[in-house]
Amino acid sequence: MSTLAPGSTPYDPTGPGSPDPDPDPDPTARGPVPQGTDPQGTDPHGTDPQGTDPQDPPAPARDRYFDFLRAVALFRVVLYHLTGWAWLPLLFPSMGVMFALAGNLMARSLRRPAVEVVRGRLRRLLPPVWLLGVVGVTGMVAQGWGPDADGHPGWWWFHLTFWILPISDPPYAEGLPGVHGFIGADWAVELAGPLWYVRAYLWYVILSPLLLRALRAVPMVTVLVPIALAGVFELELAALPGERFASGLTDFSTFGACWILGMAHQEGVLKRLPRYIVPSVAPALAMVGLWYALNSDFGTGNDLDSMPFAQALWSVGTVALLLHISPTWAEWPRRLRRFDGAITLLNSRAVTIYLWHNTCVLIAATQWDRLWSVVFLEQNVPWLLESVWPVLLVTWLLIACCVVVFGWAEDLAAGRTPRVWPSGGEVGRSPRRP
Repeated sequence: MSTLAPGSTPYDPTGPGSPDPDPDPDPTARGPVPQGTDPQGTDPHGTDPQGTDPQDPPAPARDRYFDFLRAVALFRVVLYHLTGWAWLPLLFPSMGVMFALAGNLMARSLRRPAVEVVRGRLRRLLPPVWLLGVVGVTGMVAQGWGPDADGHPGWWWFHLTFWILPISDPPYAEGLPGVHGFIGADWAVELAGPLWYVRAYLWYVILSPLLLRALRAVPMVTVLVPIALAGVFELELAALPGERFASGLTDFSTFGACWILGMAHQEGVLKRLPRYIVPSVAPALAMVGLWYALNSDFGTGNDLDSMPFAQALWSVGTVALLLHISPTWAEWPRRLRRFDGAITLLNSRAVTIYLWHNTCVLIAATQWDRLWSVVFLEQNVPWLLESVWPVLLVTWLLIACCVVVFGWAEDLAAGRTPRVWPSGGEVGRSPRRP
């Protein structure tokens, strides 16, 4: 039977499962802006934060290749958090891909004033996080979590502000009992798990104006600095100060090169390189990361997520190749047209899906485990009860419910009319300026 990611309780068909938090998805990005087109940026959800002036030149068409990558990344994240299969991050490094797509979008948006862009990003990102906090913190407090939980009431209240502006990891209750027959124990850990990505994304957004200036001045050095920093930390040549600061530095060194590569793609840096450079260098970097992982006891319970240096090398190598290939799909290739609605929905509700998917996995596992009490099923189809695929189906049904119940927060944050199920062609459209 499969196991979940490191640091979490494996999915046990005889008891409640508990998926491990893993990083994820960023909202919609587009490809490079052609010369002479409107340099307007788009918000994280694929809409222009300021609207479009009727007299502005038309914005470039959506790059469906990026939409496809983001949809695959989201699906892979959910599957990984249910199964914990160590090979999944190797097959498709979702975190690196998502940060690269976000960096690409950020570079495009920074053709406008930096303060305006950063403020717009925060305005669109935070409301869905606040909604998660209202539900989650209320549930934790109802189960007894409070100021005396860690023995420092003053710090407890101060740390709660990270649920409002998550520049550091928000606090959450550990060891809470589950709700019998509904959700497994320690559910607060799973609910708060995705917030590391929100914190990392927020810092990348804040640093992006400086990173973009550095990229334009010394592109190769800027891309390689995070990888070099990851190597320094791996070799313990520099001590990481404090737990909270250390987590931020680790995230930057692990995925910073992917974010900067996304910016470099938008700036046209990769296209200016000789065509053989990326296909020659990127696989070498990825193979070094793989070699390092395999020589560091890579396997179940010790995969790329617990190996920042190997993760950095494998992710940046894979991302570089994906961006190098980067076909511009203004329209879907014929074989993918049937998936247009699903991919559009995943991109439209990327934040909602990512924030709530861990909780959905835990609830689905808890509900599926209850079927072991049905004697007929236990005696005749134990293989079905042990299978991960029915749990995955239930997980996505629950995610669909979260999209309906909580997804509206993304629309309000982007200044759009709330939509229940945004799977149509309206994604990416936004109101015009008055």
